[in-house]
Amino acid sequence: MKIKRFILSTAAVAIGLFASAFSTDTVVVATEYLATPMKVTVITPEAAKSTQDKFPTVYLLNGYGGDYTSWTTIQPRLGELADTYGMVMVMPDGRDSWYINSTTDPKMQMESFFTEDLVPFIDSHFPTAADPAKRAITGLSMGGHGGMYLATRHPDIWGNMGSTSGGINILPFPKKWKLEKALGAYADNPKIWEENTVINMVPRIKENGQNIIFDCGSEDFFAEINNDLHKKLLEAKVPHDYISRPGTHNMKYWANSILYQLLYFHNKFQGK
Repeated sequence: MKIKRFILSTAAVAIGLFASAFSTDTVVVATEYLATPMKVTVITPEAAKSTQDKFPTVYLLNGYGGDYTSWTTIQPRLGELADTYGMVMVMPDGRDSWYINSTTDPKMQMESFFTEDLVPFIDSHFPTAADPAKRAITGLSMGGHGGMYLATRHPDIWGNMGSTSGGINILPFPKKWKLEKALGAYADNPKIWEENTVINMVPRIKENGQNIIFDCGSEDFFAEINNDLHKKLLEAKVPHDYISRPGTHNMKYWANSILYQLLYFHNKFQGK
């Protein structure tokens, strides 16, 4: 595993009268699992400058068509929230991958990149706690699928997971959003599709016992599949937080949703 780190930019930002100063870095992680190195945005709380403590980490995944800058555009208060909650936030570039290891492209092995390269890199270069109980992963739309998919498959890395407006069931959309590029045509590979959709992972989710929060706007085109996952989790008696609130598939909804999810993760990091 070859990993290199380059700091492209660092920002110290004053907030309000208290002059909090979180740091925002853009780093580049070299990897053999992807065709090119990965740019990643990392926000570190101000408290990290004056202590040797290790901080919990939230991985925020972008949606289809987005990149490593998406979340800081959607919710400009992320740095302030990193300071408030004392957490590191990590925002990689999803590259329309659905956060899986492609069955058709050997240079789009995103799951392996996360587990073999990205998480070890973050833990070795930033003041993060290398503990599943202190890590969370969530995301929007495609990233919502990615957050729950990766956490479910790797409970040894993430003890907390979430999704906002997530495409947590890919089966109804075989021709959409480059899914065929990731998994091949559904008609040719139905078993692979069935095995790689979050809604079919409920038995595994139950076995893992992770903390779960997900939500979806009631007018979102993903509303039905999110309601279906909620029902399946209820039937399986899997504890989780699920929120259906007015809204559609847009930045306004995600900017609000992430506020609730970060508070949820903060409480779980504190053992509440």
